[in-house]
Amino acid sequence: MKVVGIDLGSREVKIAVMEDMKLLKKLKVSTVSFYRDYCSYDGKILVDLKKLGIEEIDRAVSTGYGRNNTDLETFTPINEIKAHVYGASFQSKLKNFILLDIGGQDVKVVKVEKGISTDLDLNDKCAASCGRYLENMCAVLETPLEELSKHHENPVELNSTCAVFSESELIGCIAEGISLDRLCAGVNYSMYKRLKPLLTKFRGRNLVVTGGVARNKAIKKYLKNDYDKITEVNDPQFNGAIGCCYFAHNHMKK
Repeated sequence: MKVVGIDLGSREVKIAVMEDMKLLKKLKVSTVSFYRDYCSYDGKILVDLKKLGIEEIDRAVSTGYGRNNTDLETFTPINEIKAHVYGASFQSKLKNFILLDIGGQDVKVVKVEKGISTDLDLNDKCAASCGRYLENMCAVLETPLEELSKHHENPVELNSTCAVFSESELIGCIAEGISLDRLCAGVNYSMYKRLKPLLTKFRGRNLVVTGGVARNKAIKKYLKNDYDKITEVNDPQFNGAIGCCYFAHNHMKK
């Protein structure tokens, strides 16, 4: 059976195609390009799968950012928590873990026991603990995300709790002549400090990290101080789309 899952993110749309639970294809496009170039509207959003190079699908499931946007024609919508828990369970092969999903504009922390979510917390009020914060700070530092993620030692102190004010604080540190290594480490550590209050209420040995920020080596280094094991999945950015495929394969009837 061939299935497609679409995760409609705030910044990017992630798409996964699986057959008999094997990943055949994955692709991502900007959210604006997805709606503009691959969709039309007739009461519901119609996705042109052929334009995306996807054909002969048995089942299709969507999830994503914004309740209304997940309602695609021919797709069965599921909520984001369910999609990401399914994706993390499938990719990590774990049944008991804490899921930390850091998206472009929100953060999800979910406690999973025996494969079922039993508690959760969300931060969707401010971008200061999300991927957009790192992107903005990289723009200020004029350095790539990959380079930023390498630095964790001797971080400069960044105290602002607001993403916008943090940029001004960072510019002040640049003016003081603080080295790029310390500035990058400071950005990473300041994000970790904002994530920590979300995580303190969840106890568990295994932390599964998904979302684009799962590629950030420094933040994972800091998180290792709080958990026995940090589990990395092969496709952290596609976790929601893969979770949709898992749901389509195992929980839908023709």
